[in-house]
Amino acid sequence: MRDPRASIPAVDSLIGSEAFEDLLCQYPRPRVVETTRKVVDDLRARLQRGDELGDVSEPFMYATIVELTLSSAEVPSLRRVLNATGVVLHTNLGRAPLASCAQQAMATAASEYSNLEYDLGEGVRGSRYAHCVSLLTELTGAESALVVNNAAGGLVLAMNTLARGSGVAVSRGELVEIGGGFRIPEIIERSSAKLYEVGSTNRTRSEDYAEVLETGDVGTLLKVHRSNFRISGFTEEATLPELVEIAVKRKAFVVHDLGSGLMIPAEQVGLPAEPRPHDSVEAGCDLVVFSGDKLLGGPQAGIVLGRKDLITKLRANPLCRALRLDKVTLAGLEATLRLYRDPDRALRDIPTLRMLSSDFEELGDRAQGLADQLTALEVDCEVVEVGGSVGGGTYPGVSLRSWALELTASSVADLGVSLRNGDPPVIARVMDNRLILDVRTVLPGQEKDLIDKVSEALVSLVEP
Repeated sequence: MRDPRASIPAVDSLIGSEAFEDLLCQYPRPRVVETTRKVVDDLRARLQRGDELGDVSEPFMYATIVELTLSSAEVPSLRRVLNATGVVLHTNLGRAPLASCAQQAMATAASEYSNLEYDLGEGVRGSRYAHCVSLLTELTGAESALVVNNAAGGLVLAMNTLARGSGVAVSRGELVEIGGGFRIPEIIERSSAKLYEVGSTNRTRSEDYAEVLETGDVGTLLKVHRSNFRISGFTEEATLPELVEIAVKRKAFVVHDLGSGLMIPAEQVGLPAEPRPHDSVEAGCDLVVFSGDKLLGGPQAGIVLGRKDLITKLRANPLCRALRLDKVTLAGLEATLRLYRDPDRALRDIPTLRMLSSDFEELGDRAQGLADQLTALEVDCEVVEVGGSVGGGTYPGVSLRSWALELTASSVADLGVSLRNGDPPVIARVMDNRLILDVRTVLPGQEKDLIDKVSEALVSLVEP
């Protein structure tokens, strides 16, 4: 019996055939040749295993496989998706979408030259660390500020600068994991400082900090805002003013890891009270660290506020260069911060704040409008009330009352896969074997894409 592998055409023969003419016009010849060789090798291996592949002599079959392979390789790894989960600051989906002015500022910084490290007034070399400082001090009342690549980096830099070789006191109830497996004890250790645990998980008093300062081994008190979980019941914790008072007497530092960085009163976005950066500054903290891409609504960044002399020391630390922010992110952060000069504009223009403060009735009207369009396309769906979340390690247990589309399908799991395979992918939420599309996190202008992708996904389940 003839070996079916003998029917496989030579690579040169395939490349020279009519079937490959269009491919050679679309893609560089070396890529087409390399991909064709891999396809041929794969088919040969499958035939050797005994797979039934039909006629393997037809060049158009190879051209089709090669085209699919090459076109798939052109799809970017990092892609836009439609967030229909109802989680506003979805860490897996990139957290905060940016305001249009921030997008424009980042595009300009990326495509043109800028004064990143050039003093326009003096005509000499400047510092990238000067950008955003005046805005941050204006908005928070801090003496100075420093921006690095993320909040964890800011905390590492602060600890390494203030507490290298000495002790850092942290409440046992604040030895948190901040996400991605990074834990406060490990950050302190990597900062070349020594951790001193004080108090208990549920109760830590100011006296506990005072006692450890008396040993002379501790020079920094670190307070960590428990933004991603809550402790309730028989609890007690020292306040920032109490820690500052204790630290001043012993000439120690107080650093507040604030985490989320909400810059406006929480009630303006319909959320429970949350400590803000300027509150920590007013309390007398030496340094305050928080994120730029969480409740602030900007790009990923770590913001450090505090005493001017200490910020100067942080800038002089060699680690600062390793943690520095690039020009594109600086431009986006500056544009976002500028919006906070007018809180009403910030609420309107910063997508995170706009989504959080969305009116419940307006969300319902929006959901109904989308449902009507889907119904017109013979899609079986229903408008249902759901509870979303803030996300990003903030406001644990707080539910955002919202409206969503509930889709009906023979297999919810298969529908979810089909939605994720769309272009753009739609990320939905599965609840009690129901597929839910929460409209709160579907950005303005994405409605048509959502309708199209839902319709296509349902069709693909019937006609794969």
